[in-house]
Amino acid sequence: MSSPPSWLTSLTCSPSPLQSPPSPAQFLLHWSTFIFLSPCSQRILFSFIDLIFLLLLLLLLLLFSLHKFPSKLTTSNNANSTIPLLQEEDLHHHHHHHRKVTFFYHFTFFLISLLAISYTVLSILTLAHTTQTSSSWKLIETLFLVSQAITNIVVMLVMVKEKKVKDTKHFLPLRIYWFINFVLVSIFVASAIYRLATIGDEANFEINLRIDDIFSIVNLPIAVFLSIMAVKGSSGIHVAPSSQNLLRERMNLSPYTFASLFSKTVWFWMNPLLHKGYYNSPLELDDVPSLPPEFRAEKMSELFETNWPKPEENSKYTVGITLLRCFWKHLACTGILAVIRLAVTFVGPLLIEEFVAYTTRKQSPTSQGLVLILILLLAKSIEVLSAHQFNFHSQKLGMLIRSSLITSLYKKGLKLSNSSRQAHGVGQIVNYMAVDTQQISDMVLQLHSVWLMPLQIISVLVLIYCFLGLSTLAALFGTIALFAYVLLSTRKISAFQYSIMANRDLRMKALSDMLRNMRVIKFQAWEEQFGSKIRRFRELEYDWIGKLMYSSGNSIGILWISPTMIAILTFGAAILLGFALDAGVVFTVTSVIKILQEPVRSFPQALISVSQAMISLGRMDEFMRSRELDERSVERDGKCDDNVIAVEIKEGSFSWDDEGGRESLEVSEMEIKRGDFAAVIGTVGSGKSSLLASVLGEMHKISGKVRVSGTAAYVAQTSWIQNVTIQENILFGLPMKSEKYKEVIRVCCLEKDFGMLEYGDQTEIGERGINLSGGQKQRIQLARAVYQDSDIYLLDDIFSAVDSQTGSFIFKECVMGALRYKTIILVTHQIDFLHNANLILVMRDGKIVQSGNYNKLVESGLDFGSLVAAHETSLELLDSSDDYGQSSKQEESIGKINPQEEPKSSHSSNSFNKVASNIIEDEEKETGRVNFEVYKQYCTEAYGWWGGAVIVFMSLLWIVSIMLGDYWLAFETSKDGVFNPILFIGVYFAIGVVSCVMVMMRSYVVTHWGLKTAQSFFCGMLEGILHAPMSFFDTTPSGRVLSRMSTDQLFIDILIPMLMGLVLVTYFSVLSIFFITCQNAWEMIFLLIPLIWLNNWYRKYYVASSRELSRLDSITKAPVIDQFSETISGVMTIRGFRKQSIFCEENIKRVNANLRMEFHNNGSYEWLGFRLDLLGVIFLCFATMFMIFLPSPIIRPEYVGLSLSYGLTLSAVMSFSITLTCQVENKMVSVERIKQFTNIPSEAPWTIPNGLPPHNWPTHGHVKLHNLQVRYRPNTPLVLKGISLSIHGGEKVGIVGRTGSGKSTLIQVLFRLVEPSGGKIAIDGIDICTLGLHDLRSRFGIIPQDPLLFQGTSLERCQLKDVVAAKNEKLDASVVDGGENWSVGQRQLLCLGRIMLKRSQIVFMDEATASVDSQTDTVNQEIMREDFSTTTVLSIAHRIPTVMDSDKVLVMDEGLAKEFDKPARLLERPSLFGALVHEYARRSS
Repeated sequence: MSSPPSWLTSLTCSPSPLQSPPSPAQFLLHWSTFIFLSPCSQRILFSFIDLIFLLLLLLLLLLFSLHKFPSKLTTSNNANSTIPLLQEEDLHHHHHHHRKVTFFYHFTFFLISLLAISYTVLSILTLAHTTQTSSSWKLIETLFLVSQAITNIVVMLVMVKEKKVKDTKHFLPLRIYWFINFVLVSIFVASAIYRLATIGDEANFEINLRIDDIFSIVNLPIAVFLSIMAVKGSSGIHVAPSSQNLLRERMNLSPYTFASLFSKTVWFWMNPLLHKGYYNSPLELDDVPSLPPEFRAEKMSELFETNWPKPEENSKYTVGITLLRCFWKHLACTGILAVIRLAVTFVGPLLIEEFVAYTTRKQSPTSQGLVLILILLLAKSIEVLSAHQFNFHSQKLGMLIRSSLITSLYKKGLKLSNSSRQAHGVGQIVNYMAVDTQQISDMVLQLHSVWLMPLQIISVLVLIYCFLGLSTLAALFGTIALFAYVLLSTRKISAFQYSIMANRDLRMKALSDMLRNMRVIKFQAWEEQFGSKIRRFRELEYDWIGKLMYSSGNSIGILWISPTMIAILTFGAAILLGFALDAGVVFTVTSVIKILQEPVRSFPQALISVSQAMISLGRMDEFMRSRELDERSVERDGKCDDNVIAVEIKEGSFSWDDEGGRESLEVSEMEIKRGDFAAVIGTVGSGKSSLLASVLGEMHKISGKVRVSGTAAYVAQTSWIQNVTIQENILFGLPMKSEKYKEVIRVCCLEKDFGMLEYGDQTEIGERGINLSGGQKQRIQLARAVYQDSDIYLLDDIFSAVDSQTGSFIFKECVMGALRYKTIILVTHQIDFLHNANLILVMRDGKIVQSGNYNKLVESGLDFGSLVAAHETSLELLDSSDDYGQSSKQEESIGKINPQEEPKSSHSSNSFNKVASNIIEDEEKETGRVNFEVYKQYCTEAYGWWGGAVIVFMSLLWIVSIMLGDYWLAFETSKDGVFNPILFIGVYFAIGVVSCVMVMMRSYVVTHWGLKTAQSFFCGMLEGILHAPMSFFDTTPSGRVLSRMSTDQLFIDILIPMLMGLVLVTYFSVLSIFFITCQNAWEMIFLLIPLIWLNNWYRKYYVASSRELSRLDSITKAPVIDQFSETISGVMTIRGFRKQSIFCEENIKRVNANLRMEFHNNGSYEWLGFRLDLLGVIFLCFATMFMIFLPSPIIRPEYVGLSLSYGLTLSAVMSFSITLTCQVENKMVSVERIKQFTNIPSEAPWTIPNGLPPHNWPTHGHVKLHNLQVRYRPNTPLVLKGISLSIHGGEKVGIVGRTGSGKSTLIQVLFRLVEPSGGKIAIDGIDICTLGLHDLRSRFGIIPQDPLLFQGTSLERCQLKDVVAAKNEKLDASVVDGGENWSVGQRQLLCLGRIMLKRSQIVFMDEATASVDSQTDTVNQEIMREDFSTTTVLSIAHRIPTVMDSDKVLVMDEGLAKEFDKPARLLERPSLFGALVHEYARRSS
């Protein structure tokens, strides 16, 4: 075999002579191989091609300038006369099209930038490197490198121009150049491989040529990619979407749905969204695509239900087993990825010894070093890819688990029995959804660490044994001791976590109660009491959080320092056993031990996460096993034929408790025929509402039979209104039928109300109907039921909240009109409506004691007789009104309610064109970067800048101490020095102790600082909420407050301080790696600058979208909580209408809206991490190449080992630092959101030191209003339009008027829940606007429309002594959420007892006895006369007899005080009040 030509390795620029006269073919072959394979001629050829390309570009540029310049001097513009540098026609053609720059353009530009930087660096190195070779070679090599650098820089400029003019095709000369470049690089690579394989590492082999050969091999994939782009022609700039993209946009599906396997592997599918977030305006809700169909909540819900254990399985851990059955394949997939990541993790440390040995040996072959670098590149690349795929799929699995749990919890909430619902409470169920599901979701990422930990430890110990033999036993002993500590600590932490969750439940339940009843709390000036209750629960929670954080801090500190301690034990044992320690062994072992650090560090966190998840699973098991309503308790027949009993109960016995509870209702027999109108009456607490609940199946049926034939509609006594428009409330899931809709709002007397509302029926109703009066809410409820066109109507006291005229109209036009052919069961205290009933059921003590028609029951007397007698007694006060003979004119003055005369423009079909009025304001969302002020406020909240400075200084000292330990290892293991084992271990141990002390101190300081900051934010937010005006709660759904108090506060309590501490440590770690690497390979400084620039650019590119996605994630969580809270409150209504499926669909819709933010946020996170890690791997490989191929006197083998032991962690630490920074910014959104609630505009001060009223104020109770004007918000119409009147102390004033006339607003302004817009209110001569709110409100007594219960009432005087005495707990009888285990009438009577104990001089009663019977009302009126004889009483009432005993009556209409006088005087003349009395008397007769 002939030897290779000498010029293949020669640096001369002339070929070797031929041995004999050649033939023409031999001569041509000889010169061709020389030109294309000789290093010198190759470089001349490549430089010549570069020069031609640059000259061509220059020529085209000159031509373009020459043609363009005259066009500026002439008025004529001929497009055909120009020769553009780039395709200018594309610019005109696509001028109006949207430009889309794809990944291929960015990647191509990145590769060209990399080549330009690399050739620039090589040019500098070539000039700086001294050599003995010929000057001609050095000149040619320098010219080649410079020409390549310039050419690639020019190509970058060309690509920038392409982007500017929106060129869809690359410039043709550029494509030709790239193709020729690929051919030449391939020739370079062939020559390089030949030289590396045959020449080896000869001393006379030029170092620059060796570098070029290695670089050519690395450059080949880039050249291949560029040649493909040249053939393809596309620049990666799109100006018009393809048909597939159009379809995708219409469907708005995530690009993940259509992505290829490669795209999913490297997250290319995230590019469109990240591009939109970076180059366009901040991302909005509509910008984020929907979830892929296979990940949607409806699929997960179906999967969860399918895998739910059957009853016969008798499973104890139902939720956990179901999740395992649903997602075991996903778990197995992530487990495989975790094993792959674990396997390749050990490759890097094992290569350290090889690299150290390579640099130690003389004449090491270059090919061996190249192979080592390629192995390192491949292993680290696989590690990066598998790690990020593991993270993404784990997070995706956690998201799917959370989705299935939330939908299942919601469906369970719709099925809960009454007692189960009361046992859990809304606040606790919100925690299940917001916190527990999140903890189970987060656990997925940590789960594999539990079983991988033993595998990792065994692998590490085996590797240590291979190097240090029995010294491994010392490492094993240290590891066992460490794990013993970890297990004990984790057990303690788990107990702390359980206590935290229990106290958080109590805090959230108290907060939920406060938010639900805030209006009543402000009436009573009880904010401080409720705030103290929440603070007590928070203090308990805070104490447990402190114990958790300090314990975790100690554990984390010990775990951080554990590799150093285990290394000390291992090396000490090795020295005792006589093992020789060199740089290769020492740094290989330390790197392997650092691998041990990951499982040891993550294992306790994994155990904590798993223990938290197990607690959450246990809580969910308890909830999901809670007793459900028995659907079989009521026999339902969907059809209601003629001559069939519509509602039937036989031998029925019912209880509100599930098992073993006291019997609440007993019905021996009840039959209601189809089309009958049945009325249910009785005293307060007699079981009327319970009877309706038994028909609906809401009570636990102990025995008997209940049968319902036909569909049912239910109107609850306590109004339940959704936070949607009025129209949506009425339609309740049915399609709009205009004529039917108009008739419904007419018979429910809503036309005038729609006329008063600016946006009619398109007005959005606030949470729990907060912006509507009680009567309006009740009539909207009724309209909802009527529109359903059901067979059976269950109406629970629908007339209690409406005035007599409205009630009469509704009874006539709705009950006896629109529903005349329906089966109706009406619970009422209105005796005057009973004449029309086919059947009257009289109840007492949970039993039907009488039944029959009106005349029959009147003859029988008994309970019905006493109720009628009480009613007739109240009517005696009205008898005199008949003598006044109200004229027809008088009646017209009040105006009988005739909807035909009301303006039509305000409602229904005409209101479709109106813009909806949003009483609920859109949640405030910051855009762009998190403001520096947010960081500043967080960092300085506890101890100012000094606190942050101390933490930074201690973190720096800690990292420096770790570096000192590693430098000591490198110094002592060098072959030049004399090895002293005692000194080696002693100093290393001392440094380890210092590091341990530093990390423990730092952990304590960070924990203390984080806790103080979290508590400060919590207190500020709570104070902001307590001091917020009532308008804030009217326009802010409670879910927004609850989400901030739960999820956001949880982040500030635990996550943010931990992340802030880690960010500091990781950034200092990155700096230490750069310092050590560049110290031993100074050439890496040239690569460090582009690396830092790229990392920073990627971070900014990612954060622009991720930050907005985190904000949108927080915003879309609140509606899920709001809907759940709303659903639990109205579950009886939802089940009564059989609308569960519609509400489940809405829940799924809201869950999907939230999960799409989480899914794309997770995708963007891994998109960033993968790219940063890959950059770190490239940097490491270049650094390693410089260290082994460019030896210098400074680089010794031990420092190569030190640099590599640090460099191996670079990709992980650098990407970790960037992603941690991004996480901090994302989580700082929680600080931003809480800060919004600390800065809520406050209502007036609670107390004014210089404006305190006398201690016995008000002494007389004189009330004087002068031109009082009120509007709810600026720029809205006046609600009260200039009221002037004077009330003397001790007077009893009845306030009457149509629903919505301003009666309750008058009460609110007297309490200053709404501040007057004009005029003056004086009480006993003091302007109430000069007083503190608590000084004002605490001096009044009130029974509000929505009564709130507390224990400790005056029972006998408020008619509840017997009721409470019958309960086993007596005065300790429990009150659940909102007092739902007491009837509305009982709640009102308990509130009456409350004001009797308070003994205020001024008492307000807002429909105080609307839900009690006439008999009880009469007794209460008598008690009021006796116990409040000297008290000023303002009483709003729709029952005319209730106000007839008043000293004066105030008649309000449309925000005006139309009449104010004694009842008798008003009846003596034509008056609005007289018309009301006449209407009530006529109805009663």
